[in-house]
Amino acid sequence: MTRDYRAVDGAESTLGQSPGQVPILELRDVHKVYKVGEVKVHALRGLSVRIMPGDFVAVMGPSGSGKSTFLNIAGLLDVPTRGKVFLLGRDVSRLNEVARARIRNRVIGFVFQQFNLIPRLTIYENIEMPLIPRGLPRRERKKLVLKALREAEGDTSWLPKKPLQLSGGQQQRVAIARAIVGRPRLILADEPTGALDRATAARIAALFIRLNREEKLTIVVVTHDPELAHCARKILMIRDGRIVGAEAPQPQRCIAYSRR
Repeated sequence: MTRDYRAVDGAESTLGQSPGQVPILELRDVHKVYKVGEVKVHALRGLSVRIMPGDFVAVMGPSGSGKSTFLNIAGLLDVPTRGKVFLLGRDVSRLNEVARARIRNRVIGFVFQQFNLIPRLTIYENIEMPLIPRGLPRRERKKLVLKALREAEGDTSWLPKKPLQLSGGQQQRVAIARAIVGRPRLILADEPTGALDRATAARIAALFIRLNREEKLTIVVVTHDPELAHCARKILMIRDGRIVGAEAPQPQRCIAYSRR
């Protein structure tokens, strides 16, 4: 894959270098405190984790355990109250929103439970969106859109349609195409099979496995679904805002295999 990393006021100056054994993502003793009225909510309480190149990690835990907060901070959508966040070895904990947005656009792809496609745009326009801020020529954008849709096992006949003309599984493949169109290093997925029937969820799980193994994408999936979690290479357990343990997946329980 060809990936483009441009400096953002010096913030991204090292992001294009070969990561070697440097973690793609690292959180060190991260705390996040929200204030709800007069009440302080401690969503993360000293969470530490390292995601290495080529990892496929599932993060599991009960509701309220800090999974969504972890994903928001890992994806540079939020900043920690205390602690450090490193992306490809660079401390990105205190960057401003403009710098974080530019790094997100080039390094991270997001996949959501409800797809988050824009209903008024065509499938082509939805996939193309992350490329617009880069100022790429239209011909280059088209080439990348078609490549991403093919990698996400989509069909070019979908391109002129609107999202609501597609099934849930088709929309999720479009969302995955949008996530990978910018050639990111890291995919963050939030309950990506939660809105899908089991047969469709199995196909999406198989797609994540292939993207990890063949396209060498690093993937972090937050999920309640143990059948999806067992498709990963590692399962981390989160509780009360901390990583409290890890377990080895059991491939025979992976939905991509058990549903065949």
